Amino acid sequence: MAQSLADLTSAGVQRILRFFPESSQAEREELRATARRLLDTHGEKVLTPLRPVERVLWYLASEGRAEDLVEVVRGQRRDPGVFLVAGARRPRLVLPGLRSLALPDRIAALERRDLPVTAQLTSVEWRGDDLVWGGYAFVANLPRPSGRMIGRFAVLEHADTGERIKLRLRRTKNEEATAASGQALHCYDRTGFEVVVPARRLRELAGRGAGQWFLSVGIPGPGGAYETRVRQREVGTAGHNQVRHLADGSRLVVGFTKDAVGITVQQPPVEVESCTVVDGELVLVARVRSGHKAPTTVSVVEGETRLDSPLTALSAPSGSADDAFRRYRAVFSLDRLTADDPPGIKTRQFKVTFRGAEGRGQAAHLAEGFTTGRHRFAAGRELAVHRDGPGRLVLATRAVRAVVDAMTVTDAGELVLTGAYPREEAAGKKVVLRHGTRFEEKELPVEMADGRFTVRIDPEAAPQVHGPALPLCPGRWYLFVRDVDAWDKSEDVPVTLRPEQVGELPLRFNGPQGVGGPPRAFTVDRRNFDRIFIEPERLLAPDEHGTYRQRILREAHFHKQRKLPLRDAVLYLSFGGKQFSDSPRFVYDELVRRGVAVEHIWTQDEGLPEMPAEARVVGWGSRAWYEALARSRYVVVNTPVGDWFVTRPGQKVVQTWHGTPLKKVGKDLLGSPQSSPAYIAGLPHSYRQFDFVVSPNAHTTEIMRRAYSIEGEMLESGYPRNDIFHAADRDIRAARVREQLGLPEGKKVVLYAPTWREDQRHASKLYKLDLRIDLAAAQAELGHDHVLLFRKHSSVHGNVPGAGQGFVWDVTRYPDIADLYLVADVLITDYSSALFDFAHSDKPMLFFTYDLEHYRDTLRGLYFDFTTRAPGPLLETSEELVKALRGLDAVEAEYRDKYTRFKKDFCEPRDGQATARVVDRMLAGGPHAPASTGG
Repeated sequence: MAQSLADLTSAGVQRILRFFPESSQAEREELRATARRLLDTHGEKVLTPLRPVERVLWYLASEGRAEDLVEVVRGQRRDPGVFLVAGARRPRLVLPGLRSLALPDRIAALERRDLPVTAQLTSVEWRGDDLVWGGYAFVANLPRPSGRMIGRFAVLEHADTGERIKLRLRRTKNEEATAASGQALHCYDRTGFEVVVPARRLRELAGRGAGQWFLSVGIPGPGGAYETRVRQREVGTAGHNQVRHLADGSRLVVGFTKDAVGITVQQPPVEVESCTVVDGELVLVARVRSGHKAPTTVSVVEGETRLDSPLTALSAPSGSADDAFRRYRAVFSLDRLTADDPPGIKTRQFKVTFRGAEGRGQAAHLAEGFTTGRHRFAAGRELAVHRDGPGRLVLATRAVRAVVDAMTVTDAGELVLTGAYPREEAAGKKVVLRHGTRFEEKELPVEMADGRFTVRIDPEAAPQVHGPALPLCPGRWYLFVRDVDAWDKSEDVPVTLRPEQVGELPLRFNGPQGVGGPPRAFTVDRRNFDRIFIEPERLLAPDEHGTYRQRILREAHFHKQRKLPLRDAVLYLSFGGKQFSDSPRFVYDELVRRGVAVEHIWTQDEGLPEMPAEARVVGWGSRAWYEALARSRYVVVNTPVGDWFVTRPGQKVVQTWHGTPLKKVGKDLLGSPQSSPAYIAGLPHSYRQFDFVVSPNAHTTEIMRRAYSIEGEMLESGYPRNDIFHAADRDIRAARVREQLGLPEGKKVVLYAPTWREDQRHASKLYKLDLRIDLAAAQAELGHDHVLLFRKHSSVHGNVPGAGQGFVWDVTRYPDIADLYLVADVLITDYSSALFDFAHSDKPMLFFTYDLEHYRDTLRGLYFDFTTRAPGPLLETSEELVKALRGLDAVEAEYRDKYTRFKKDFCEPRDGQATARVVDRMLAGGPHAPASTGG
C-alpha cells in the first residue's frame, strides 16, 4: 500500500504544520524542505489519500507559500475540514474567506471520495401498518440550501440478489443534521427525509420470501447521484430492532446489520410459543407451521456446555380449530442448566437452537405474544427467559435484577419507576443512579415490598449520598441495585426494562419548574436492548444548538444586541456556567448586601444548585445569554469567555481567575508536551477582554502577567472567595455545611482535593481518577474518629470506592469548595492551587506527592522548589499519609515556621476585604459607583 505524505513525515514536522502561524523561520524552512523533498521523491501521488484541505496544506508547504499557509491553517482551526464547492460538473475546493487563493487543478479538484455522504436514521415509527423512516442525508460540504428534491431517491436493495425497489422519499426539515455535522459553515437543515414503506409494499416483500433488504438514499451532487446506505443511531427508535408479525406468518425485523438500516423478512417454520419453569424443569413449547417438517431437538449451548432435549409432539386441545400449527415440547433439567453457574454478578448466556435430523440449526424465533419471565434458583441468582432485539429466545443465568415494568411521570415532574424484585433479595439493598462517563452517583429513595419496588426520581433534586440534593448534569444516568454495605460498584447489578415494555421508550417528560428558568426536558431510553437510562435534554433550543448556530448567534444576534443600550445588570459566569461558586459568587453576595440597583444574571450550563431567587438564569450559549453578555453593564467571570468576545465601551468585564500557580501555566509551558503555541499566541487578545484581572498575591501577579501576556490592569486585591476564612459568620456557615453533609459530631474532618494528571486519561479523553490512597486501610486505621471528604477535580471522572460506608464522603458535586474548607480540620492535596486558599485557614496541610519527580520534571513543571517551601510534609505512600494524620500535632509543630513564611509569600492581602476591593474597582467611574465620603 502506498504511503501518504503524512505517514512519511515525523511528528515534529507535522507539529510545525499544525502550529505554522506561530512557527519560527527555521521551522518554516524545515517544513518546506521536508515537503518538497518528499514530493520530489515520491511524486504527488502521496497527496492523493489526504483529505482535500490537507492536500492544500502540504502543497502550500512544499511551495513555500508561507502567507497563504498561515491563513489556511488559521481558517482550519476555526472549522476543521470544511470548505465550499464550486462547479456542478467539475467540482473544485474553495476555502472560506480565501476565494482568491490560487491552486492548481490537481490540488483543488474534488473526486467523489472527497465528498463523502452522511445518511443517518433518526426515527422509526409505524403509522397504522405503514413503516416510516425519518432521518437526514447530505454530501459533505454541499448543503444545498435550496432543498431541491430533483434527483433524490430512496431504495431497498436485496443483500444477495441486488434487486432494487424504489421508495417514496419526502423532504423534511431536520435541524439535527446541522448540529450533528459539528461544523460552523454549512446549514444542513433542509437535508431531512421521510421514507414511507406502505403496508402493501411490506406484504410484497414478505411475498418474495425470506431475505434481507437494505435502505439506501441517493442525493444529487457534482457529476451525478451520490448513494449510500442509511446508518443506525445508538439509542431511540432508530437504535433498536423492531419485530412486526404479518398475517401470513411472516416476520419483519426492521433493524440493523453492521449499522446499516434495513428490513429482514423471515418465514420461520418453527417458533417458540412459551418457555417456563415448572417443578424444577424448563419447559419449552414450540409450534411448527403445517406443511413443514418439525425439528427433532432443541439445543442449549454456552461455551463448552451443551444440553439437548428431544421435541415431543403435544396433542391438540380438545375442540381446537387451529390447524395451522402442530405443537411440540422440550424439557430441560433446571439443575443441569445451572450446574456450572458462575458466582457473583456474572451473566452466562445460552444460545437456543432448533435442530433437525440432519443436524442443521435454526434460530429460536419467538411467536407473537411470547411472554418473558424469570426464575430465582439460588440466593442472588436467577434464570432469565429473555429475548433479543430481533425477537429470538435468549436464556441466561445472572444476578437477580430489578426489572422495570411501569413508568409514570407525576404532575410535579417526578419520574416514577416500578417493577418486580424478589422479596427474598430486597433486604439490605439500595438503588443507585450513576452517570455513564463521570461515574457520579445519586442514592435514590426506593420502596421494596411484596416482590415489587418503586423508585422516585426528581431530576432537579436527586439526592446525593452526602450533601444537598442536586440536579442531574448532562449525560446518561443508569440505575443499579447495590448492597447497602458494598465498598464499591464492582458488584452492582443493573436495573433493566421488561422486554414487553421496550416499545414504550423513548419517554420524554418535563422536570420540575426550576428557579430562574423554564423546566428542563428529560428522556428515559435504553441501550443494549433493555438497559434503562435517564438523560437531561440539552438546555439550548433547536435554533441555538450546535457549532453552526453558535456562529450565527455570535456573528448576528450578539452584534445586533451590542448596538442596543447597556442595561444595569451583572452577568456572572463561574467555571463555564457549571457552578454557582467561587469569586463570582462572593461578588454577587457583596452587590446584594450593598443593595446595588442592578439585575443579577447567572449563566447555567449543567443545571445549577441553590440558585438564588433574586437572580435570572440564562443557558450558556443561548440567545438570552448572548443578549446578556452584549448588554450587561458588568460581567464577572473566572474563566475565559471566548476569543470572539470584545468588551464594548462603557462595559466593565472583571476576570477574577481561580487559582495561585504552583504548576506552570500559559507561556511558561512552551516546550512541554502540554503546550499549545496557538493558545499561547492568542493570550494577549484573550486578556484584552477584561478591564482588570484579579490577583490573590504578588507571586500570582508576576507570573500571570508574564505567562498570560496580560497588558492591562491587575488588581492585587486577594481572591474574593478567600474572604470566607475571615468572615464574621464563618462558624455559622460551617455548622450549616456540616448539617448538609451529615457529618458526625466529634470526628476530625479530612478534606482530600487533588488535581488531575494530564497523562492519566480514559479512552474518551476524560481524566482518570488516579487513586493511590488505600481507602480500606485508611478506614480501618482512622474510621472510628475521622471522616474523609473526597473532592475530585471537576475534570476527573471516576468512582470513589467506600463512599457511603461511614468514612469516605464523595463531595465532588458539592456546589462550592470554599464551604468545605470551613469544615475541614486538615487538607490533603498535591499540586492543586487549593493549598494556597486553605493556607488562609491556618489549619494543617499534608501533601500526597507520590509522583513529584515525574510531575515536576516531565509532566507539568513547578514554579518553585516545593520540597523546601511546602507548608507541610510531602508524602509518597498511603501508609505515610495515614501515619501523618495520626500525628498532626507533631506535623503542625514541625512546619509552623514554614507555614508562617508560606502565608507571608502567598496569602497577602488576607484581611477579608478582597471582595470589597474588587466591587469598588468594578463600580468605580460608573453609574453605580459608591458615593464619596471625602470632605
